[in-house]
Amino acid sequence: MATDAFEEIAETFDFLDDWEERYRHVIELGKAMEPLEDAFRVPATKVDGCASQVWILPEIEGKGPGAVFRFRGDSDAMIVRGLIAVLHALYSGLNVADVLKVDAGAELARLGLNDHLSSQRSNGLRAMVERIRLLAQETAAQAG
Repeated sequence: MATDAFEEIAETFDFLDDWEERYRHVIELGKAMEPLEDAFRVPATKVDGCASQVWILPEIEGKGPGAVFRFRGDSDAMIVRGLIAVLHALYSGLNVADVLKVDAGAELARLGLNDHLSSQRSNGLRAMVERIRLLAQETAAQAG
């Protein structure tokens, strides 16, 4: 259940021959993202469990399971900014009920990320996914 934006990333990865090219592509995705303003780099948006500094700012339209999930994010590490961009492609624009249905592990495995990230980066990626899922669960529980 991936978005068109995520499918585009997956297709690009299929064309790239080796992991080094894929790694560079992830970094380029991160560079293309708008930076998060300093005012939003606060403890409330910080993701715990990441080796790098990571912030995820939810921008959810509506309430309840039909609310549309969007977020902005940033990191002090370029590869992590790229991973945020990948997660943005995976989740942004879905309603929160669908966010909770996404099998992030399976979708990210399609990109081969599990095999090529350090254990610290993998743990950080899981922490970002968990934060996104928590935000979606909280919104889905609100009265519509």
